[in-house]
Amino acid sequence: MKLLDRYILKQFLGAFVFTVFIIVAVIVVIHYSDNADDFAEANLSAKEVAGYYLDYIPWIANYISPLTMFIATVFVTSKLAGRTEIIAILSSGISFKRMLVPYMTGAVVIAIGSLVLTGWVIPQSNKDRVAFEVKYLKSPYKFDKRNYHSQLAPDVYFYLTEYNNQEHKGQYFTLEKVRGTELVEKLTAQQILWDAEKKKWSLSNWKLHHLEGYSEKIEKGIAMDTALAIHPSEFENDYKRYDAMTIPELEAHITKLHIRGATNVAEYEIEKYIRFTSPFAMLILTFLGVIVSSRKHRGGVGFQLALGFFLAFFYIVVFTFTKTIAQVDGFDPAFMVWIPNLIFAGVSVLMYRVLSR
Repeated sequence: MKLLDRYILKQFLGAFVFTVFIIVAVIVVIHYSDNADDFAEANLSAKEVAGYYLDYIPWIANYISPLTMFIATVFVTSKLAGRTEIIAILSSGISFKRMLVPYMTGAVVIAIGSLVLTGWVIPQSNKDRVAFEVKYLKSPYKFDKRNYHSQLAPDVYFYLTEYNNQEHKGQYFTLEKVRGTELVEKLTAQQILWDAEKKKWSLSNWKLHHLEGYSEKIEKGIAMDTALAIHPSEFENDYKRYDAMTIPELEAHITKLHIRGATNVAEYEIEKYIRFTSPFAMLILTFLGVIVSSRKHRGGVGFQLALGFFLAFFYIVVFTFTKTIAQVDGFDPAFMVWIPNLIFAGVSVLMYRVLSR
C-alpha cells in the first residue's frame, strides 16, 4: 500500500468513526429524552438503562452505517478537493480509478465487518434489547386473534378458538393429521395450558379420533400432557423479533412460516435480504460519495456536504418506499429491497462516465 493510499484510507476511516460517533450520540440523546418517563415509571436503575443502551448502540450504529459511510466519504473527499489535493493527485499521473482504491478498500473492510455483525453477532445482544423494549417501552400485548389456524407441518394442522397469552391458555383446541386428502387423525380438547416446568401442553377433556377408511377409533380422557410443534412465545408480541435472529435463524423461521401459511412472512424475508444488500449499499454509496465531491466547487465544501445530505435523504426515501411496497402481496421482496442499490449504482456509473470524460 502506497503512502497516498494510507493517507486517504486513514482520513476515510477516521471520518467514518467520527461520523458514526456523532450521529449515534445524537440519536441516543433523542431516544433517551423520548423514553425517560417510561424508564422512571418502571423504576429502572441507571445500571439497567445503561445496559439497554449498551445493546442499543451497536445495533443503531450498524443500522445507519451505509449512510454514515456516505457522509464520511463526501466529507473527506470534499476537503481533499477544497485543498486542491485531488487535482495534485490526478496531475501526478494517478488515474481517478486508481484514486478510488483506498476508498473501496476501506468500504470493503467495513462492509464485511457489518455483514458479520448484523448476521451473527448483533442479533445476540438484540435479544436483550428487544425484550427490554417489549417489557418497558411498549404497551402490554394481548393476543386477540380468534379462530386461529396454523399449519405445524406439511400434514399437521392446528386450531384454537381463542388464546390468552397472559395465562398461556387456549380454548377449544384441534389438531388434525392428514394423509393426502384424507383426515387420518384428529385430536380435540376443551382447553390447553402450557406447563412451564414440563415444557409441554396439558390438555383437558381431550378426545383422539383415529380414522382408517370408514372405521373410526376414539380415545378420550380428562387430562393429558403432550408436546406440540408450537410454543407460547409464538403467541407473544412479535415486535422486531427478526432483529434478534441470526441469518440461519431467520432462514429457519421463514421456512416455518411458509409451512404454516403465515401472513407476515414478507417482513422476515425483507430483513434477511436487507442484511445482504446493506454491505453492497456501503460500496455503492462510497463510490457515489467520491464522485459527487471530488471536484472543487465554487460553493466550497458546504455545497458538496449539502449535496451529500440531499442524496442520503433521497436514498432513505427510496429505501423506505421500496421496503413498504415489498410487504404487499404480489411483489418479490428480494427484488424490491435491491431497487435502491440498483438505482444508486446506475446513478454512480452515469456520473462516473460524465466525470471521466
